[in-house]
Order: sequence, then structure tokens, then C-alpha cells
Amino acid sequence: MTIKTFSDHAILIIGALFLLVPIWLIFASSTHDPNTIMTEGLQWLPGEHFFDVYQEAWSKTTGFAGEVTTQSMVMNSIIMGLGFAIGKIIISLMAAYALVYFRLPFATLWFWLIFVTLLLPLEVRIIPSYEVVSSLGMLNSYSGLVLPLIASATATFFFRQFFKTVPDELLEAAQLDNAGPLRFFIDILLPLSKTMIAAIFIIMFVVGWNQYLWPIMMTTDESYNTIVMGIKQLLNNIRETRTPRYDFAFAMVIFAMLPPILVVVVFQRWFVKGLVESEK
Repeated sequence: MTIKTFSDHAILIIGALFLLVPIWLIFASSTHDPNTIMTEGLQWLPGEHFFDVYQEAWSKTTGFAGEVTTQSMVMNSIIMGLGFAIGKIIISLMAAYALVYFRLPFATLWFWLIFVTLLLPLEVRIIPSYEVVSSLGMLNSYSGLVLPLIASATATFFFRQFFKTVPDELLEAAQLDNAGPLRFFIDILLPLSKTMIAAIFIIMFVVGWNQYLWPIMMTTDESYNTIVMGIKQLLNNIRETRTPRYDFAFAMVIFAMLPPILVVVVFQRWFVKGLVESEK
């Protein structure tokens, strides 16, 4: 083994440990009694309360109304993550397809206007966005959580750049076979774009899953709380209790990490191909 190979592997191992050790500490500490965590700090070895703590963290009701559970918050986050990912992919695919394959007047200008929206983060436009959602009567609803944010300049940019690399011969062959725009899009472009779709899906699912500011602005009904909102509220309440339930909070953090990890694991191969390869 050469020095370069050894150093590369050492850097990768150190980086992996840097990411995994905090997760392990949270998981191991979550299985201990809260008094143990308070007196001895984070634990390196698992304790004896795994099933009790995680069952309680999954099904225990919280919130002011006492009707919110980790299970319901995880489901809300999954709905939001899937809504974000699927909605952004559909809108971005259609926008990129129109920009590349239709002779739109000022198509380049339209693209750059879409791209410039990357300079306007959610925090800048949240007040007018809230006003629009409120006027449409979509507060405290899944449509209000998902629909106003499904337009994505990032995904549109990636799909546009990918479509521009598709050989023109494919379009000419489709036209010779009397394939219309819809058939060309469904039968040719979509299969070619599957790896790019997978990559965008992972990114957008994680973005939707981790949303905090938008859901807290759009909802006042606790039944629409996401897991990120629940963890934040729990951490705020912990400081006010005599015996902080750190084990409960750590278990909720583990539950919050599992769906994004599962999505990344399932789509990992396509994700890498979508970023570094072009299957044409």
C-alpha cells in the first residue's frame, strides 16, 4: 500500500468517524436512564432501557392538546418530504423540457429569471408567501405546507443541463417515428433521466424533511407538526423540567434520522450515477 493510498483511506476513516461517533453517542445515551445521563454525561455503551424508551418516544402523546405523537410527526414529515421531492421533480422536469425543446420566445431570459430565484432564500419571501397561502385558505393543511415551495430553480437547472446533453439524433429519430412531444418526453427523456431524478429526489426529500421555519409559519394546528418541530419544542421544554428527559429527546432524534438515511441507502447507487455519470 502506497503512502497516498494509506493517507486517502485514513482521511476517509477519520471523516466517517467524525460523522458517526456523535450519532452513536446519541443512540447509546438514549437507552440509559435520564439520571445517568445527567450525572455521568453521554454514554458510549448501550443501556438496558432500549425498548421502553423507544416505545415511549414513538407513542407518547405530547403538545398542549396532548394528541401529538412522534409517529404522527414522522408521518407529517414524510408527507412533506415526499411532497417536496415529487412536486419539485415534476415541475422542474416540465420547465426544463419546455426551455430546451420548445422554441419559446426569450427562453434564455426565462431560464436566467428562474435561476436568479436561487438568490432569494425562503426567509426573504416568507411574508408575501404567507399572505398568498393565507388568502387561498391553505393554512393548517398539507397543501399549504407543500405546494407553495415545490418550484425549484436548482432542479430546473440540473434537468436543463442534462437535457442539453441528450443527442439531437434521438429527437430526430422520435420525429421520424411520428412521436409527439409527450411521447418523446415519456418514452425517451424520462428513462434517460432516472439517475438524475434519483439524485434530485434525495436532495429535495432531505430539504423538505428538514424544513422548520415554513411549517411553523404555516400551521397553528399541532396535528400538522413535523418531527423537526417536535424535537425543537421538546428541547425547549426540557430546560423547564426538574429531571430532563434527555433519553426521550435522543430517541426522537434517532427516529428523525431514520427516514432520510433509508432514502439515501435505497437510492445511493442512482444518486452517485446521477451526479457523476450521464446515461445516454
